[in-house]
Amino acid sequence: MTIFENAELDHTQVENAMAPEDSAGLRQLYSDFDQAHLMPLWTQLDDLMPMHPTPRSVPHIWKWSTLYPLAQSSGTLVPVGRGGERRAIGLANPGLGNKPYISPTLWCAIQYLGPGETAPEHRHSQNAFRFVIEGEGVWTVVNGDPVRMSRGDLLLTPGYCWHGHHNVTDRPMAWIDGLDIPFAQTNDTTFFEFGPDELTDYSTPKSSRNERLWCHPGLRPLSGIHDTVASPIGAYRWEYTDRALTQQLLLEDEGHPGVVEPGHAAIRYINPTTGGDVMPTIRTEFHRLRPGTATQTRREVGSTVFQVFEGSGSIVIDGTEQQLDIGDLVVVPSWVSWSLQADTSFDLFRFSDAPIMERLHLDRTHLEGTTR
Repeated sequence: MTIFENAELDHTQVENAMAPEDSAGLRQLYSDFDQAHLMPLWTQLDDLMPMHPTPRSVPHIWKWSTLYPLAQSSGTLVPVGRGGERRAIGLANPGLGNKPYISPTLWCAIQYLGPGETAPEHRHSQNAFRFVIEGEGVWTVVNGDPVRMSRGDLLLTPGYCWHGHHNVTDRPMAWIDGLDIPFAQTNDTTFFEFGPDELTDYSTPKSSRNERLWCHPGLRPLSGIHDTVASPIGAYRWEYTDRALTQQLLLEDEGHPGVVEPGHAAIRYINPTTGGDVMPTIRTEFHRLRPGTATQTRREVGSTVFQVFEGSGSIVIDGTEQQLDIGDLVVVPSWVSWSLQADTSFDLFRFSDAPIMERLHLDRTHLEGTTR
């Protein structure tokens, strides 16, 4: 029996040789432990070293049909500006108590910016991204570089980058924010700094300066020859994501390799200086399933969040199927089984804490029906 096969056994199947008889001396020993702020391993092995991950976070779905009206109401009732900084509503996992975390490592929120509003500049040690499910007309200014935000775009704000937003239209706009706030909080690595009340640049170019420098397929500027911790690209545009996914499925039609599994096209957003993830703590991907496609059931160490971008389908989490529609967000905790099923053509944005798990060599994936 391998260590991984043994990991499926329950502690209750093993007789505990360290379960002493109750006695006055034993009670005194445990009282002395408490006074000295000590806790013996033999009384808590199941909690500290379970046979497999037993996440406190739970699978949960937030319906866009609920989220967006609440964001609209907050736009009417709550001003945006210095102090609160952002009209962002965190998705709180029901299993994590009264914490605004979608998982133990990830934070996710819907952010809402009304017509003509400005969110002032600040910076922090946490890494952040924005993904736009609908709308346009907002520019985010990152280290003085104005970046257009449009439907289907992935926007990056790596740690310690100054950033603020402004809406130049007469219509509101909403998007999701993803950050590694819980990971930073747990490890006491948080720094935050207020910036100027006014944005450093109110211009509205179609392409940011970093896009003009970096977004040319297969080409790297010699002025940026040194590798960077996070991607120097501030915006990954939907037109390129859509084109890449379309071509993968066309290659499949022609009998050539390109998809990750039958009917399932997928891309990972990367840092062009390293070929790795866009940020050191967050992985971002986009998946497209043909109508009727079902992905293989899998378990993974680490947390995953999906948002439906287009189409309809379902996710099967730990054997329970849940319907998903445009805008819906779903979290899959560590080592909980999941698969996706498409009713129509089904597009989903995905982010996870995989870079953390891989860097620490804690990553593990199990595909149902295999020994992998």
